[in-house]
Amino acid sequence: MKRNIVIAAVTAATLIGGGTATALATTGDGGGSAQQTANTRLSDDDVRDDQDDRDDDKGQDDDAAQAASGDVTAPEAIASALKHTPGTVVSAELDDEDDSDKVIWKVDVLSGDNTWHSVHVDRSNGKVLGAHADDEDDTAQVRAALKGSSVTAEQAAKAAAGKGTVTSVDLDEDGKNKSWEAETRKSGGAEQDWKIDLNTSKVTADRADDQDDADDQD
Repeated sequence: MKRNIVIAAVTAATLIGGGTATALATTGDGGGSAQQTANTRLSDDDVRDDQDDRDDDKGQDDDAAQAASGDVTAPEAIASALKHTPGTVVSAELDDEDDSDKVIWKVDVLSGDNTWHSVHVDRSNGKVLGAHADDEDDTAQVRAALKGSSVTAEQAAKAAAGKGTVTSVDLDEDGKNKSWEAETRKSGGAEQDWKIDLNTSKVTADRADDQDDADDQD
């Protein structure tokens, strides 16, 4: 009955208003379907927006993970430096390039003819950016400290990596207890110094460094 009334109203509107009947007809019993269609489209758009947001978040997470894994570690930098300049690595540390804000690995290598080389390794990809000869006056001490040792700088850096991200490794040739020294940094930013035995790779906290920090706080 209601449908007949609507049709009659549309017919009358057609006779009076001509082309406006179509607009009036769509407001009849088809209005519920039109509203449902609009709601469905809106719902689909919301789903697509949510999915796009999740995809964006996932992409950002992947980028962050890739950036974190892209940094060349101390052992990798040492290996790259030795491939370019054979010899004995005595130290490796993160450093800023003199002419830019770029962070590099600076690796000191003592070659077989007792020539010192400073090898710069790109932190992002491990490529050697350059190398130059250095003048050092502790060659004899370094040779004496490393005589009979079995742990290299690369191995010391790998051992210290269990304590955090290694930012430097260096030979301590002074004093009675000679060892490798390494500095690590954890995700929270805390730094710690370690000693690595030249023969066993055993890692122990640098108590002297801890005492110096305590003295500074006092």
